[in-house]
Amino acid sequence: MFRAHTLFPAMLVPALLSLAACQQPAVDDGREKGAPKFPKPDRPVAQRTSSTFSTEAQRDSAGEANTVMDLAGVAPGMSVADLGAGEGYYTVRLSHRVGKKGRVLGEDIDRGANERLATRVMREELENVSIKLGRPSDPSLPGKSFDRIFLVHMYHEVGDPYGFLWRLRPALRPGGKIVVVDVDRPAGTHGLPPSLLFCEFASVGYRLTEFVRKPELQGYYAQFEVAGARPAPADIKPCRISGVAPPKTNGSQG
Repeated sequence: MFRAHTLFPAMLVPALLSLAACQQPAVDDGREKGAPKFPKPDRPVAQRTSSTFSTEAQRDSAGEANTVMDLAGVAPGMSVADLGAGEGYYTVRLSHRVGKKGRVLGEDIDRGANERLATRVMREELENVSIKLGRPSDPSLPGKSFDRIFLVHMYHEVGDPYGFLWRLRPALRPGGKIVVVDVDRPAGTHGLPPSLLFCEFASVGYRLTEFVRKPELQGYYAQFEVAGARPAPADIKPCRISGVAPPKTNGSQG
């Protein structure tokens, strides 16, 4: 029997209860109030077209989820977040991997996808999963709550990447990692060149800790951790499509 319970105290509530409490109007352009203080990305941003990357059977036959979770070191008892959760491919598999003592947050900015995921969580009795409706540039995660945050085939659709990454940092626990799975192709075509990904993360104070290409992923795996102080928004320099930050000039305000 599915039992309602709170997974992240004072911040999140499970499944359908969290939908009722946290639903907010969707924003189409990805840049919300307050976001303009962060620089706009100097690259195209892919438009969101579907919450489904491929069928779950196809992804499982390739060993995708197990490969990613193994690379990320996901273990029983961990607290993890799946942002851009869609229909829940990773949310469900992360739930089984972290076990009863672990916690999983599935979050998406699409209200319909969230509702379908909530229904699935209840149907499959995943008692360690909470569902939350996100915002395009601010995932609004509780501080120091997650060992791993997953951005799987979704980062290239974030319209305000610098603000998004800046706001993610406080949600990581000490030693926590952000995991990105994406496709190496031009920005704006539902992928992102790795050099540009590395540059954008570095601009907000992250360090790359692992990068691999694997056929199981139909792309690449990149893992980041916090490095140094979080920069002031005005000090963040947008990266060029080449993956190189523009040179500083006298009087530059970022």
